Amino acid sequence: MTTVEPVTRFRQVLAVPGLTPLLGISLLARTAITADAMALTMVVVVTLGHSYAAAGAVVAALTAGVALGGPVLGRMIDRRGLRTVLPITIVPQLLFWSAVPVLPYVVLVGASFVAGLLMVPVQAVTRQAITAMTTAEQRRAAFALESVAGEVSYLVGPAVVILFATTLSPGVVSWGVGAAIVAGGAGIMLLDPPLRAEGETSGAAAGRPRRREWLGVRVVAVLLMGFGVAMLLSGVDLAIVATLREAGRVSWAALVVAVCGAASVVGGLVYGALPRPVPTWLLLGLLALVTIPAGLAPTWPWLCVAVVGIGLLTAPTLVTVTDAVSRLTPAGVRGEATGLHSSAAGAGFALGAPVVGMAIDVSTSAGGFAAAGLAGLLAALTGYLLWRSGTAAVAPPIADLTRT
Repeated sequence: MTTVEPVTRFRQVLAVPGLTPLLGISLLARTAITADAMALTMVVVVTLGHSYAAAGAVVAALTAGVALGGPVLGRMIDRRGLRTVLPITIVPQLLFWSAVPVLPYVVLVGASFVAGLLMVPVQAVTRQAITAMTTAEQRRAAFALESVAGEVSYLVGPAVVILFATTLSPGVVSWGVGAAIVAGGAGIMLLDPPLRAEGETSGAAAGRPRRREWLGVRVVAVLLMGFGVAMLLSGVDLAIVATLREAGRVSWAALVVAVCGAASVVGGLVYGALPRPVPTWLLLGLLALVTIPAGLAPTWPWLCVAVVGIGLLTAPTLVTVTDAVSRLTPAGVRGEATGLHSSAAGAGFALGAPVVGMAIDVSTSAGGFAAAGLAGLLAALTGYLLWRSGTAAVAPPIADLTRT
């Protein structure tokens, strides 16, 4: 393979009509969505004067809503289409974020849950569109770019919220977050990307199979591994903070997280350029194995070195999960499947921090990395065993994922 082939592969993906503007609009909306928890935290703590625990309850309500609403919205998109469903999510986001600064705390908790239920499904729609707009050979590189955009949003979104919340006000920042979410949803609605490929819009492919026909053992295996990698990553973030706090260097946490994110961007680009995929269970297992010893880093510079390995494997693992979901599910249920994927990841992120937090409380900060890694390792092993025992509902597209 020549050195220009990886670049050519990404150029081919970006040359797909409509894909570049879709990724750009998705990046705007996802940056705001990744910052929504921080925006709500700042409003509750600074504007309303409540505790961080109270802010956590608001964020938990939002997260629970997103997890429950994802599959429902995906199913609605499968049945009714994108332009019918998106307005149902855009209008509530506009109303919610406009009112956030003036809502009483109790009302804010309930409203956050409803806003989560009706969150604009930017990530799920983007992944469906990528599946429909690209060929099988282009898809992994396209999902790598989508994963890289996600890493950039996580690096930028919360930092921007903190900066402007301290220089302006949390209320103004919440309006900005809401405006970006609404603008992203409206942009996707106007772009109206295809969610099914041309060959999937007629005949049997356009039908909606029953859930038991497609939600088989292998789909469950992939969703479980998606849950596992999210739980691992959520735990790693907490373990980084705990490690540096234990060393009296908590101010360096942002730098360590940024190093991990930058390494993930590099890993995603490298993986997207590879000629052949790597099994999901293997990548997740490797990610878990490099996570476990990271807590042994004696100083923050060594911790930066340790998280490089975690970062390099993060985006590739996320890409393989996304790619597997797209390949395993028929077109008629792809929206519901991507919604389930988002819910599994959301549940993993929600569970990772408390589980790792308990491990840190009963041991040390190094125990946090160990707990996060062991959770990922368990998910990888279980996913592998389920994958080997299951049968493929869509055998031809996923043949390359079974190579060991």
